[in-house]
Amino acid sequence: MNTPISTQKLDAFFKSFLAIEDFSTVDVSLNGLQVDNDGSEIQKIAFGVDASLETFKGAAAAGAGMLFVHHGLFWGNSLRLAGNHRQRIKFLLDNNIALYAVHLPLDQHPKLGNNAGLAELLGLENLEPFGLYHGRKIGYKGTLAKPISIEEAVKRISFMGRPPLGVYPFGKKENAACAVISGGAADETLQAIEEGMDLYVTGEMLHHIYHEAREARINLVAGGHYSTEVWGVRKVMEYCGRELSLECEFIDIPTGL
Repeated sequence: MNTPISTQKLDAFFKSFLAIEDFSTVDVSLNGLQVDNDGSEIQKIAFGVDASLETFKGAAAAGAGMLFVHHGLFWGNSLRLAGNHRQRIKFLLDNNIALYAVHLPLDQHPKLGNNAGLAELLGLENLEPFGLYHGRKIGYKGTLAKPISIEEAVKRISFMGRPPLGVYPFGKKENAACAVISGGAADETLQAIEEGMDLYVTGEMLHHIYHEAREARINLVAGGHYSTEVWGVRKVMEYCGRELSLECEFIDIPTGL
């Protein structure tokens, strides 16, 4: 049974387990409540990766009063209310949908985060923080009880069976030590090399990293920015459903990137 809740109480709920304030000096995302509603209580929350008009329309069609996303509308610099930005905000206001965004705190969360989700899918054990970004480690590294091939790693992390952006089998046939950082973290391949990883999983690849990875003989999977960042959103969705007795729905808008 649904228990309606205000956006203010939802804001406090999310902040109770996502370290939003801890990342305020290093994350350009305006984490937290980005667009409020008219004060109506929320009976259903939609969850998605990106704050796009298409995602907003999906949330409206689902009857959601709030949309929780990983990539919000505000990224440090002020934007004029014009063009696509205006249309997106207008749609939210016209449909009385609140927007909540959580970027790096969702990547890093040790249980509900994107990277914890990837580590769990791979079956990593002995987890340690990995991937220094502005003084914070937002990814994880660990070991596999039974080494796996790069092909098996791809199967384990592929969302909805969608193929990865790129698979680069430059290293061992069987991988025992692995590090993960979702999204756009190709440069952190260098840290994976330094720390002796057999396999590094991220979302995107960069041209100059290709030769670094090949010469260092490390296996690399670029699983896709979108596909590697559905996991934290979905984990938070499941947590909300359990803790708040609210109806929740995931809005899947894949970019193929």
